[in-house]
Amino acid sequence: MTFVVTFTVEGQPHGKGRPRFRRFGNFVSTYTDAKTKSYETLVKEAAAKAMGSSPPLEGPVRFDCIVMLPVPKSYSKKRSMDCLMGREWPLKKPDWDNVAKSVADAMNGVVFLDDTQIVIARVVKTYAEEAGVEVKITEVLP
Repeated sequence: MTFVVTFTVEGQPHGKGRPRFRRFGNFVSTYTDAKTKSYETLVKEAAAKAMGSSPPLEGPVRFDCIVMLPVPKSYSKKRSMDCLMGREWPLKKPDWDNVAKSVADAMNGVVFLDDTQIVIARVVKTYAEEAGVEVKITEVLP
């Protein structure tokens, strides 16, 4: 039987930030910015809750992600309705790939051992009444 886990991360989706660098004498260290770290913590908590006592998957997985963005308040009622009906797509930040990377990185060691196990991925960026990210991980069987 195929293992499937689904969960929703509520709130404004946040893309993976660029790595930051800091110098200590002759050494340079890399770190993740605070906003990215905070968002990844939210994702990790939602993923852990959805996994319950199940151990991380060890084989190949499929990653489905729906990035739901709020309709800008400046839009007219008609345009807002078009957005919610799927007649207009969000063409602004965050980039879909940065959000997916942030979500995938946060699931390392929780849903799967490492995000290198993702062999199939589908990401959709859309407007919704409530901002958030819906995630579904499916075990890929031979």
